[in-house]
Amino acid sequence: MASLQSAYKHSSLLLPLSGSALKVIAVISMVIDHSAYYLMEHETLLYEVMCCFGRIAFPVFAFLIAEGFRHTRNRMKYFLQLLGFAVVSEVPWYLLNGADGTHNVLFTLALGVMALAAMEAFKKDGILCEAVILSIACFATWSGVDYEWRGILLMVVFYLLGNVSNPSFPSGRKAQLFCAFPLMMHYGIVGALLACLMIACYDETRGFIHGKMAKYGFYAFYPVHLLLIQLLKSLFLYLYC
Repeated sequence: MASLQSAYKHSSLLLPLSGSALKVIAVISMVIDHSAYYLMEHETLLYEVMCCFGRIAFPVFAFLIAEGFRHTRNRMKYFLQLLGFAVVSEVPWYLLNGADGTHNVLFTLALGVMALAAMEAFKKDGILCEAVILSIACFATWSGVDYEWRGILLMVVFYLLGNVSNPSFPSGRKAQLFCAFPLMMHYGIVGALLACLMIACYDETRGFIHGKMAKYGFYAFYPVHLLLIQLLKSLFLYLYC
Protein backbone atom coordinates (compact mmCIF):
# COMPACT_ATOMS: atom_id res chain seq x y z
CA MET A 1 0.00 0.00 0.00
CA ALA A 2 2.77 2.42 0.96
CA SER A 3 4.66 1.65 -2.24
CA LEU A 4 1.57 2.33 -4.33
CA GLN A 5 1.03 5.66 -2.59
CA SER A 6 4.69 6.54 -3.11
CA ALA A 7 4.49 5.64 -6.78
CA TYR A 8 1.40 7.75 -7.17
CA LYS A 9 3.10 10.74 -5.55
CA HIS A 10 6.19 10.48 -7.73
CA SER A 11 4.16 10.05 -10.91
CA SER A 12 1.98 13.05 -10.20
CA LEU A 13 2.45 16.03 -12.46
CA LEU A 14 1.35 18.39 -9.69
CA LEU A 15 3.86 20.49 -7.80
CA PRO A 16 4.09 19.02 -4.29
CA LEU A 17 3.07 21.37 -1.51
CA SER A 18 3.76 20.84 2.18
CA GLY A 19 1.36 21.80 4.92
CA SER A 20 3.46 24.91 5.54
CA ALA A 21 3.24 25.91 1.88
CA LEU A 22 -0.54 25.45 1.92
CA LYS A 23 -0.75 27.61 5.02
CA VAL A 24 1.21 30.43 3.36
CA ILE A 25 -0.95 30.21 0.22
CA ALA A 26 -4.11 30.35 2.34
CA VAL A 27 -2.86 33.37 4.28
CA ILE A 28 -1.95 35.26 1.09
CA SER A 29 -5.33 34.37 -0.39
CA MET A 30 -7.09 35.60 2.76
CA VAL A 31 -5.28 38.94 2.67
CA ILE A 32 -6.18 39.39 -1.01
CA ASP A 33 -9.82 38.59 -0.28
CA HIS A 34 -10.14 40.91 2.71
CA SER A 35 -8.25 43.72 0.98
CA ALA A 36 -10.67 43.53 -1.94
CA TYR A 37 -13.77 43.31 0.23
CA TYR A 38 -12.95 46.10 2.66
CA LEU A 39 -10.78 48.47 0.63
CA MET A 40 -11.89 48.28 -3.00
CA GLU A 41 -14.93 49.30 -4.97
CA HIS A 42 -17.13 46.27 -5.49
CA GLU A 43 -18.40 44.97 -8.85
CA THR A 44 -15.23 45.90 -10.70
CA LEU A 45 -13.12 43.45 -12.71
CA LEU A 46 -10.14 43.73 -10.36
CA TYR A 47 -12.40 43.16 -7.37
CA GLU A 48 -13.88 40.01 -8.92
CA VAL A 49 -10.44 38.64 -9.83
CA MET A 50 -9.12 39.25 -6.32
CA CYS A 51 -12.18 37.60 -4.80
CA CYS A 52 -11.65 34.51 -6.97
CA PHE A 53 -8.14 34.13 -5.58
CA GLY A 54 -9.46 34.98 -2.13
CA ARG A 55 -11.82 32.02 -2.20
CA ILE A 56 -8.85 29.66 -1.99
CA ALA A 57 -8.32 30.52 1.67
CA PHE A 58 -11.12 28.93 3.64
CA PRO A 59 -11.21 25.49 1.96
CA VAL A 60 -7.44 25.21 2.45
CA PHE A 61 -7.72 26.29 6.09
CA ALA A 62 -10.56 23.78 6.60
CA PHE A 63 -8.41 21.04 5.10
CA LEU A 64 -5.47 21.99 7.34
CA ILE A 65 -7.72 21.95 10.40
CA ALA A 66 -8.75 18.38 9.59
CA GLU A 67 -5.10 17.40 9.09
CA GLY A 68 -4.02 19.24 12.23
CA PHE A 69 -6.73 17.57 14.30
CA ARG A 70 -5.64 14.17 13.01
CA HIS A 71 -2.00 14.69 13.98
CA THR A 72 -2.11 16.92 17.06
CA ARG A 73 -1.08 15.41 20.39
CA ASN A 74 -3.44 17.56 22.43
CA ARG A 75 -6.82 18.20 20.80
CA MET A 76 -8.20 20.23 23.68
CA LYS A 77 -5.22 22.59 23.49
CA TYR A 78 -5.72 22.82 19.72
CA PHE A 79 -9.35 23.86 20.26
CA LEU A 80 -8.54 26.36 23.02
CA GLN A 81 -5.83 28.02 20.91
CA LEU A 82 -8.27 28.61 18.07
CA LEU A 83 -10.97 29.80 20.47
CA GLY A 84 -8.60 32.17 22.25
CA PHE A 85 -7.44 33.84 19.05
CA ALA A 86 -11.04 33.95 17.84
CA VAL A 87 -12.00 35.98 20.91
CA VAL A 88 -9.06 38.34 20.38
CA SER A 89 -9.95 38.72 16.70
CA GLU A 90 -13.47 39.88 17.50
CA VAL A 91 -12.16 43.37 18.27
CA PRO A 92 -10.77 44.14 14.79
CA TRP A 93 -13.64 42.14 13.25
CA TYR A 94 -16.13 44.41 15.03
CA LEU A 95 -14.23 47.52 13.93
CA LEU A 96 -14.48 46.38 10.31
CA ASN A 97 -18.02 44.99 10.27
CA GLY A 98 -19.82 46.71 13.11
CA ALA A 99 -22.65 45.02 14.98
CA ASP A 100 -23.88 43.07 11.96
CA GLY A 101 -24.36 39.82 13.84
CA THR A 102 -21.42 38.04 12.22
CA HIS A 103 -18.30 36.61 13.84
CA ASN A 104 -14.81 35.89 12.56
CA VAL A 105 -13.71 32.69 10.87
CA LEU A 106 -11.56 31.47 13.76
CA PHE A 107 -14.80 30.72 15.60
CA THR A 108 -15.80 28.59 12.59
CA LEU A 109 -12.53 26.70 12.75
CA ALA A 110 -12.88 26.19 16.52
CA LEU A 111 -16.41 24.84 16.06
CA GLY A 112 -15.04 22.58 13.33
CA VAL A 113 -12.55 21.11 15.80
CA MET A 114 -15.44 20.58 18.21
CA ALA A 115 -17.35 18.71 15.50
CA LEU A 116 -14.33 16.51 14.75
CA ALA A 117 -13.93 15.77 18.45
CA ALA A 118 -17.60 14.76 18.55
CA MET A 119 -16.97 12.39 15.64
CA GLU A 120 -14.23 10.68 17.61
CA ALA A 121 -16.17 10.63 20.88
CA PHE A 122 -19.41 9.23 19.44
CA LYS A 123 -18.17 7.22 16.47
CA LYS A 124 -19.69 4.02 17.88
CA ASP A 125 -23.15 5.62 17.89
CA GLY A 126 -23.80 6.88 14.37
CA ILE A 127 -27.14 8.57 15.09
CA LEU A 128 -25.83 10.45 18.12
CA CYS A 129 -22.68 11.43 16.23
CA GLU A 130 -24.67 12.84 13.32
CA ALA A 131 -27.04 14.67 15.68
CA VAL A 132 -24.17 16.38 17.51
CA ILE A 133 -22.42 17.40 14.29
CA LEU A 134 -25.65 18.79 12.82
CA SER A 135 -26.29 20.66 16.08
CA ILE A 136 -22.85 22.28 15.86
CA ALA A 137 -23.49 23.16 12.20
CA CYS A 138 -26.85 24.71 13.10
CA PHE A 139 -25.23 26.65 15.94
CA ALA A 140 -22.61 27.97 13.51
CA THR A 141 -25.39 29.33 11.28
CA TRP A 142 -27.44 30.70 14.16
CA SER A 143 -24.47 32.47 15.73
CA GLY A 144 -23.37 34.04 12.43
CA VAL A 145 -19.83 32.72 12.23
CA ASP A 146 -18.15 33.02 8.84
CA TYR A 147 -19.09 30.25 6.35
CA GLU A 148 -21.77 29.02 8.75
CA TRP A 149 -22.84 25.35 8.47
CA ARG A 150 -20.98 24.78 5.23
CA GLY A 151 -17.68 25.52 6.95
CA ILE A 152 -18.36 22.93 9.65
CA LEU A 153 -19.40 20.22 7.20
CA LEU A 154 -16.41 20.97 4.99
CA MET A 155 -14.03 20.16 7.84
CA VAL A 156 -16.03 17.03 8.66
CA VAL A 157 -15.79 15.82 5.05
CA PHE A 158 -12.04 16.44 4.90
CA TYR A 159 -11.51 14.57 8.16
CA LEU A 160 -13.89 11.69 7.50
CA LEU A 161 -12.62 10.90 4.01
CA GLY A 162 -9.01 11.44 4.97
CA ASN A 163 -9.18 8.77 7.64
CA VAL A 164 -7.68 5.82 5.76
CA SER A 165 -8.04 3.61 8.83
CA ASN A 166 -11.82 3.65 8.43
CA PRO A 167 -12.73 0.97 5.86
CA SER A 168 -16.41 1.96 5.85
CA PHE A 169 -15.81 4.96 3.60
CA PRO A 170 -13.88 5.57 0.39
CA SER A 171 -10.84 7.64 1.33
CA GLY A 172 -8.13 9.58 -0.39
CA ARG A 173 -7.65 13.03 -1.81
CA LYS A 174 -9.97 12.48 -4.79
CA ALA A 175 -12.83 11.36 -2.56
CA GLN A 176 -12.26 14.33 -0.24
CA LEU A 177 -12.34 16.88 -3.05
CA PHE A 178 -15.26 15.24 -4.87
CA CYS A 179 -17.45 15.37 -1.76
CA ALA A 180 -16.20 18.75 -0.52
CA PHE A 181 -16.56 20.60 -3.84
CA PRO A 182 -20.36 21.15 -3.58
CA LEU A 183 -19.78 22.90 -0.26
CA MET A 184 -16.93 24.99 -1.67
CA MET A 185 -18.65 26.09 -4.89
CA HIS A 186 -21.28 28.07 -2.98
CA TYR A 187 -18.68 30.81 -2.59
CA GLY A 188 -17.49 30.75 -6.20
CA ILE A 189 -16.73 27.95 -8.65
CA VAL A 190 -13.39 29.38 -9.83
CA GLY A 191 -12.13 29.83 -6.29
CA ALA A 192 -13.33 26.33 -5.40
CA LEU A 193 -11.44 24.84 -8.35
CA LEU A 194 -8.28 26.70 -7.38
CA ALA A 195 -8.64 25.51 -3.79
CA CYS A 196 -9.06 21.92 -5.00
CA LEU A 197 -5.91 22.26 -7.07
CA MET A 198 -3.92 23.48 -4.05
CA ILE A 199 -5.21 20.69 -1.82
CA ALA A 200 -4.54 18.07 -4.51
CA CYS A 201 -0.87 19.13 -4.41
CA TYR A 202 -0.53 18.39 -0.69
CA ASP A 203 2.34 15.96 -0.15
CA GLU A 204 1.46 15.06 3.47
CA THR A 205 4.61 16.65 4.93
CA ARG A 206 4.71 19.33 7.60
CA GLY A 207 7.08 21.63 5.74
CA PHE A 208 9.24 24.51 6.87
CA ILE A 209 7.13 25.98 9.69
CA HIS A 210 8.47 24.73 13.02
CA GLY A 211 8.42 25.92 16.60
CA LYS A 212 5.91 27.71 18.78
CA MET A 213 6.79 31.22 17.60
CA ALA A 214 6.05 30.36 13.97
CA LYS A 215 2.85 28.55 14.89
CA TYR A 216 1.50 31.31 17.12
CA GLY A 217 2.66 33.88 14.59
CA PHE A 218 0.25 32.44 12.07
CA TYR A 219 -2.57 32.54 14.61
CA ALA A 220 -1.73 36.14 15.52
CA PHE A 221 -1.52 37.20 11.89
CA TYR A 222 -5.30 36.95 11.56
CA PRO A 223 -6.29 39.69 14.06
CA VAL A 224 -3.24 41.78 13.13
CA HIS A 225 -4.08 41.85 9.42
CA LEU A 226 -7.71 42.74 10.20
CA LEU A 227 -6.51 45.62 12.35
CA LEU A 228 -4.16 46.85 9.60
CA ILE A 229 -6.98 46.73 7.06
CA GLN A 230 -9.16 48.74 9.42
CA LEU A 231 -6.39 51.33 9.80
CA LEU A 232 -6.03 51.57 6.00
CA LYS A 233 -9.79 51.86 5.61
CA SER A 234 -9.88 54.71 8.14
CA LEU A 235 -6.96 56.41 6.40
CA PHE A 236 -8.66 56.20 3.00
CA LEU A 237 -11.85 57.63 4.43
CA TYR A 238 -9.90 60.48 6.02
CA LEU A 239 -8.03 61.30 2.81
CA TYR A 240 -10.90 61.05 0.34
CA CYS A 241 -13.92 62.14 2.33
